[in-house]
Amino acid sequence: MRRTPRPFVIATALLTFITASSLASTSHTPAVLRVGTYKGIAGQYSSVQAAVLAAQPGDWVLVGPGDYKEEGFKGMDEASGVLIEKANIHLRGMNRNSVIIDGTKAGTPVCSGRKQNQTFTKDGMNGVVAFKVDGVSIENLTACNYLTGTSGGEGNEIWWNGGDGSGTIGMGRYWGDYITATSTYSNGFANPRGEYGIFVSNAKGPGIIDHSYASNMGDAAYYIGACPDCNAILRRAHGQFSALGFSGTNAGGHLIIERNEFDHNAIGAAPDSQNNDDAPSPNSGRCPNPNEISAAGTNSCSIWRYNFFHDNNNPNVPGLGTGGLAGSAPVGTGIALAGIEYHTLYKNRFENNGSWGVLVTDLPDQEDPPKDVPSQNCNGGISVLPTGAPAIGPLYSGGALCYFQAFGNDVRGNTFVNNGFYKNPGNADIADIGLPHNPGNCFSGNTDPAGLTAYPPAALLQSDLYACNRPNGGDVTLTLLQANCATRGLLFPCPDTPLTHYPPSTLVTLRMSPRQPTMPDPCKGVPANPWCPRNGSTSYGVTGTVATVAGAAWIVLGAALVRRRPLDRRH
Repeated sequence: MRRTPRPFVIATALLTFITASSLASTSHTPAVLRVGTYKGIAGQYSSVQAAVLAAQPGDWVLVGPGDYKEEGFKGMDEASGVLIEKANIHLRGMNRNSVIIDGTKAGTPVCSGRKQNQTFTKDGMNGVVAFKVDGVSIENLTACNYLTGTSGGEGNEIWWNGGDGSGTIGMGRYWGDYITATSTYSNGFANPRGEYGIFVSNAKGPGIIDHSYASNMGDAAYYIGACPDCNAILRRAHGQFSALGFSGTNAGGHLIIERNEFDHNAIGAAPDSQNNDDAPSPNSGRCPNPNEISAAGTNSCSIWRYNFFHDNNNPNVPGLGTGGLAGSAPVGTGIALAGIEYHTLYKNRFENNGSWGVLVTDLPDQEDPPKDVPSQNCNGGISVLPTGAPAIGPLYSGGALCYFQAFGNDVRGNTFVNNGFYKNPGNADIADIGLPHNPGNCFSGNTDPAGLTAYPPAALLQSDLYACNRPNGGDVTLTLLQANCATRGLLFPCPDTPLTHYPPSTLVTLRMSPRQPTMPDPCKGVPANPWCPRNGSTSYGVTGTVATVAGAAWIVLGAALVRRRPLDRRH
């Protein structure tokens, strides 16, 4: 008997954040700290960081329009423009496009792209960071031009950091809405540059990122990672002009990526497993409760649905060709499921991606696991070579080799138009590269008005041989060769021939992000204050009872939404 999908993370997360203010300490009446000037009324602070330091858990920090050159607060291992280290702080700009947290030097134009206007440091700097604290919301503002150090590290514009690199979860609930992250400067393909736009690591959620835009990053416009059960939703995001539109290392469990757009990146998205400090590996989308039936109608709780991946053919983005998985992103790809398990791709659109719309591939990860994260040692993969293995001729540079297989993934009901137009042998709408596994990957109901192209051939790939929960394997010869060449020789050297030609990287050109929709009512939910004088004692921020009632309404709506739009079940 078919079981009704249960309303899991959406309802939980909505309830959490609608009631965020009521979760703060009941002994403290939330205060509103104002930065800058809004509608001719001056606030108490001129610096965002100063207001954040003065705030207590549950308080609101409102920021008036302005270019805030927040140039570094050393409160953790890395320097940050604005560092939040108290729980339940609500940071909100009064206008998304004119409240700028800016990493460029004081006295320079807003988010200037000129080299002499940048703040260069040896170790790099981050923008707005919530560090190991629950309940922090960041809303309705732009962060720009926080750059990596000269040898890498940092360069993250907006970051919920639950303990990056520690191998442990150090953050619970979080919320981001109407936020923009970008950089207008890059040292070509090298450092310094912006590294990650909107970044979540080592958080167990529930968390939501909504109404956001990120661009011009040397790694990923968006990242959610190091969370075996992420309890996260990324919704209505737009990622552009980056090495990867989305990256999610070792991120699985309850994870919904929906109604987003990824375009003009080298690759639209690349969720992966890695043998690194984003522990623990692998990236598995299986529901943590084996009896749970997700919105996919299966035991897969990591679901990609209703997204638009198009025109991801850009070799001239920061960071490309500089080594590592991001620097070796397979240009011309909508999404690559790289060494991951049990993710569902449902009713997404893939258009004008020159290599592949969808690439499902095993991943031989060439990383020595970190010594300070002893729990990470090729977990979930096959250890082919141990840590410190010597180089093997020109084909292998030495070090560990952990082989992660891609299996259990369900690619179902997606539409494809004009993918694979590079026309190298193996370029297609869909490609499956991998050694046989039980279960393998499954493909069904995918369409292209010109006829679906695939390797293995579409007629085989969408036959019963590739039905779910059956053993199968992909094309590990022709398509593997092309995937290696699309990554500019990640595994072994690739000659540039008419049959293995992908666009070369030539010159990085960055642009300021276009204006984005701002929050319709930046006073919504804020306790009464001179900037929001009509807000009274019934606002969400003051009366926990009202907030809880509103949260209850949202949880009912969330449940209805999930039940109304279940995915087709095919098992």
